Amino acid sequence: MTEVIKSFEDLTNISEKCTACLQAKFSGSDGKRHIVLCGGTGCLSSHSADIREKFEKLIAEQGLDDKVTVNQVGCFGFCSQGPFVKIYPEDTLYRMVHIEDVEEIIEKDIKNGEIVERLLYVDPTTKEKVAKQDDIAFYKKQLRVALNGCGAINPEDINEALGNGAFLGLAKALKMDRKQVIQEVLDSGLRGRGGAGFPTGRKWSFVPDVEGPKYLVCNGDEGDPGAFMDRSILEGNPFAVIEGMMIGGYAIGAQNGYFYVRAEYPIAVNRLKLAIKAMEEVGLLGDNILGTDFSFRVHIRLGAGAFVCGEETALLNSIQGQRGMPRPRPPFPAVKGLWDCPTCVNNVETLANVPYILREGAAKFASVGTEKSKGTKVFALGGKINNVGLVEVPMGTTLKELIYDIGGGIPNGKEFKAIQTGGPSGGCLTSANLDTQIDYDNLIAAGSMMGSGGAIVMDEDNCMVDVAKFYMEFICDESCGKCSPCRIGTKRMLEILTKITEGKGTMEDLEALKDLATNVKTNSLCGLGQTAPNPILSTMAAFMDEYVAHIVDKKCPAHVCKNLMSYVIDKDKCFGCGMCAKGCPANAISRIEPEYIAPGKKLGAMFIDTTKCVKCGACIATCKFGAISKQ
Repeated sequence: MTEVIKSFEDLTNISEKCTACLQAKFSGSDGKRHIVLCGGTGCLSSHSADIREKFEKLIAEQGLDDKVTVNQVGCFGFCSQGPFVKIYPEDTLYRMVHIEDVEEIIEKDIKNGEIVERLLYVDPTTKEKVAKQDDIAFYKKQLRVALNGCGAINPEDINEALGNGAFLGLAKALKMDRKQVIQEVLDSGLRGRGGAGFPTGRKWSFVPDVEGPKYLVCNGDEGDPGAFMDRSILEGNPFAVIEGMMIGGYAIGAQNGYFYVRAEYPIAVNRLKLAIKAMEEVGLLGDNILGTDFSFRVHIRLGAGAFVCGEETALLNSIQGQRGMPRPRPPFPAVKGLWDCPTCVNNVETLANVPYILREGAAKFASVGTEKSKGTKVFALGGKINNVGLVEVPMGTTLKELIYDIGGGIPNGKEFKAIQTGGPSGGCLTSANLDTQIDYDNLIAAGSMMGSGGAIVMDEDNCMVDVAKFYMEFICDESCGKCSPCRIGTKRMLEILTKITEGKGTMEDLEALKDLATNVKTNSLCGLGQTAPNPILSTMAAFMDEYVAHIVDKKCPAHVCKNLMSYVIDKDKCFGCGMCAKGCPANAISRIEPEYIAPGKKLGAMFIDTTKCVKCGACIATCKFGAISKQ
């Protein structure tokens, strides 16, 4: 643990020492090799912690402690290629490392300086092996601002955070007038990264300059399906988010900050606790920070996983121990928020950007992005995409670049069909939108929204009616029930979608669905209900032919909706091996009677009894000859 930091001068001196140590690690000027492993949830679930222990054990047994260190860092982002091991100073990156590979890495790389080539990333286009992270196409178009430090520093070590520039932005802010800090954030063009995109500086300026308690709340209740941006930031560099909260607290005159994080994020919560404790021990949290009259304390509250608590007034109710339900506005939280005191609520990613703005200046932050959307945006890229992971790109990056240059395109040679941005609150964009530049206004104009940063890619095998139904099921489960349009309207929309996917829909249902969607969007109390119809409206706008096919033809073009599809065996391709029958849980497969033996085959073909078939897909999984298909 570093020494107590009592003044600006102390911070400067200690930061310089820590920076020198961190740079020595990266450059190798300390004469050591440094092994770092991804400590994000994804890699930890793939035994990254066990791999780290194996490294530590073997290094100790072989007497290499004075030559090699082993440490953890935050998320590297390239989740589909984890677990990752990086070795400094060479900057060699090994991917998909297993515990069995540890001994080989030590013997070949650590002892003999020989790269273990079989663990390197292979570029799918050139087929060449890539040894360094920055040379991998997935990373080339990224720019890490909110993710600064993630994948580079130990998130549980305040010294490494200080070496990475932590709290220099806070120090600069504390030398400024509060209104100057707000103006700096306004000049940067930073907009809220939680979804709405409201200018952060303006939001801070709404908090009245009055005596009495004020609060700054960090919204870490990340509930979108497939989203893990906030979790990864908190896991990878919690110090940056706390610093952003402190700068915001200073700007609005608050002395207390609350983190509201869902309890399903235990690693993020634990690292937040460790960061808070470390900052309290060195004097960066508490009274008279850096010798000024600014005092600030940080608290943590755990959410129980209610999606509606991502809405700021529902979140405030939850912190107070009340049921997580939205409040009518006005009054807005800036005037009457937590315990009826002026309160500002900011998203994790928003606060992670703030230290960079104060440290590097508003102009540098604003130099990246588009006219109305400055800086970068973090996305959780998932679904039918080769490179699944966490990416941070400059605003203005096109959807095509995100999907194909960074995401690596669609697996198995399938055709791109749509990308859902904004989670349940967003909409589906098609190939016609691939050249759209990513920013708040462009995505809304295209029929979707930025949201918190979820980006789910779909291919030709996805049914868009089923996708709309999936999101509506989620919304119905998560609606708090306070207002009738959301409570009743979403349920009725789900009933119509279910009816259509079961082949029982009518053309009149489509008109009813549109009318319901419009009414729910217009009349709901909070953002959950107001955006709930977006997946329906966007899929109806872009894929009306699929809705019509379900209703008129009683067919699901993507062969997803079970009531509208069946499994069949091509008797001319079938070898009659019977493996499909052995794997069928419903005993729906038997040999054709009378036996049909295809030319060149020795056994009679198999047959699926559609009256018994439960459409589980087990037969397709077991057939080695591609004889079974969906129709």
